[in-house]
Amino acid sequence: MNFSGEIVIDFKIGATVTAEELSDVFKMSGIRRPVDDLPRLQRMIEQADLLITAWDRQTLVGVARAITDFSYCCYLSDLAVNKDYQKRGIGKELVRLVQEEIGDEVMLLLLSAPAAMEYYPRIGFDKVENGFIIHRKK
Repeated sequence: MNFSGEIVIDFKIGATVTAEELSDVFKMSGIRRPVDDLPRLQRMIEQADLLITAWDRQTLVGVARAITDFSYCCYLSDLAVNKDYQKRGIGKELVRLVQEEIGDEVMLLLLSAPAAMEYYPRIGFDKVENGFIIHRKK
């Protein structure tokens, strides 16, 4: 994808990502994740059903990580774009690619950080009020 002649972003499905690269994009995006727990990040990569990434040459600048059955539901557990690359449509394209991979029969849902509550409706999500959560202990 070409962004105003400035940079070319390559989107990849199932590309190899290291825990260090994931940590860097999380840190640079502002998303709250266990960025210093590299073994945990590695498990997050390995156990994801769907990993779609955005690259500026060899640098990971965005990631969509999802858990899904590819039949009925998909939980978008991470959508992160490096702040230097935000507001260029990368997040929206990552979500579009997730939707393309899971198909029309599958519901896509996520939990939003408070700061991103205004973002998701702009890229096609509807707000829901019928959810519950048991928070992680660490």
